[in-house]
Amino acid sequence: MTDYQGTYEIDPTHTRIGFIARHAMVTKVRGNFDEWTADVQADGKNSSIKVVIKADSINTGNADRDGHTKGEDFFDVAKYPEITFVATDADVENGKLTGDLTIKDVTKPVTLDVEIFGTEEDPFGNVRTGFEATTKINRKDFHVDFQAPLNSGGVLVSEQITIEVEGSAIKK
Repeated sequence: MTDYQGTYEIDPTHTRIGFIARHAMVTKVRGNFDEWTADVQADGKNSSIKVVIKADSINTGNADRDGHTKGEDFFDVAKYPEITFVATDADVENGKLTGDLTIKDVTKPVTLDVEIFGTEEDPFGNVRTGFEATTKINRKDFHVDFQAPLNSGGVLVSEQITIEVEGSAIKK
């Protein structure tokens, strides 16, 4: 077992907070948020983790789609500028991180599956820990309920959204 206790800074240049949605039920659209902060204090079961994402930093690689997702149909960033996650139970040794996810005006508990890839000292003397975390949510549970029905009976944007975080944390 590796000792992951301590204060960490999430390296923004080597970390991605993103999502995957199905489009027209036949393909995937991936996106990420370019602006966020993360405070991590790892102390076993007493760990504290808080992530604050600037909702209008969404980036799907398409300006028109990004503009639509910032509007009232999706994130309504003028009214709800932040998405937050606050951990309530960190059991990363067993691959689980549970916390409260807030999107728009809704807060719900979610559990992320976590994989730690190890710790290594980089050439600059930083002790880095690599990780991935994923979960799936129903966007409608968070009042992101834009619907555009398809002739097949499906919808333009899937209700199930995969959230994925992959990156590197530097021990302070």
